[in-house]
Amino acid sequence: MAGIHVPAGAEPMRFHRTLGALREAARACQDCPLWANATQTVFGAGNPHARAMLVGEQPGDEEDRKGLPFVGPAGRLLDRALEAAGIDRRELYVTNAVKHFKWQPAGRTGKRRLHKTPAQREVDACRQWIESEIAAIQPEVIACLGATAARSLFGRDFRVSVMRGRFVESAYARHAFATYHPSALLRLRDEKERETAFARLVKDLSLIRRALR
Repeated sequence: MAGIHVPAGAEPMRFHRTLGALREAARACQDCPLWANATQTVFGAGNPHARAMLVGEQPGDEEDRKGLPFVGPAGRLLDRALEAAGIDRRELYVTNAVKHFKWQPAGRTGKRRLHKTPAQREVDACRQWIESEIAAIQPEVIACLGATAARSLFGRDFRVSVMRGRFVESAYARHAFATYHPSALLRLRDEKERETAFARLVKDLSLIRRALR
């Protein structure tokens, strides 16, 4: 495994609450300003006994409305990648580093809501929830999707562009790695570039099966 800085004070086992209790508690969270403009808290979902956990950045527009992680365009692309990697999403627990949708209005009417990257203070405020989820599930494998998730769990100096697809040391799980966030692929305009990135994402997600052998 490649070495990596473990965030100071990272104590994932300090939380000993069930996922149900955590979900209820998170609904009332106002520890950062994002709750004010979000429809609801979007907590993690999936197998409560999962051996592997996927951690994304934050809910998008569709996730914010439905209250579930990875059910929008990025989630559908993720489903395709998991299937190509031979992984059943129903066996996973899927969540985000930030639980509220951060957005900005777009267009003349301002009715469309565009994703806005969470600030570090917002990521820090939400770390209590992702650490609590990890403590409740105790996964053997954690896959971070994108830079925000990776920096939340692996430290602010982590670079997905450098460490993508490589197991790293982590206080949170025996096996941990980072890869692209599916939404990054959706922003690629060149078809060949998208195909190449998708193949890399599938290869990286295959590390989950490798780690669980």
